[in-house]
Amino acid sequence: MNHQLWAFIALDEARLRAEEADRHHRAWRSLEGEPSSPSRLRRSLAHGLAAISRGAAAVARKLDGCIADDLGRSLAPTE
Repeated sequence: MNHQLWAFIALDEARLRAEEADRHHRAWRSLEGEPSSPSRLRRSLAHGLAAISRGAAAVARKLDGCIADDLGRSLAPTE
């Protein structure tokens, strides 16, 4: 069988599936409307958790820097 025919059939099938997915996505978006309050709550909690995580990372970087300085001083040759 011709390989170009298989490629054409595969491309046509992919196009059909993309159109179907687009129709489903448009239908879902039309039903969605305004975001519900649970999604706002989740978003707020996610932002809060991200802020805590960034703060913890900053503290860890600062501690790593202090430990690296101490380690450098302890490994330095003494005379």
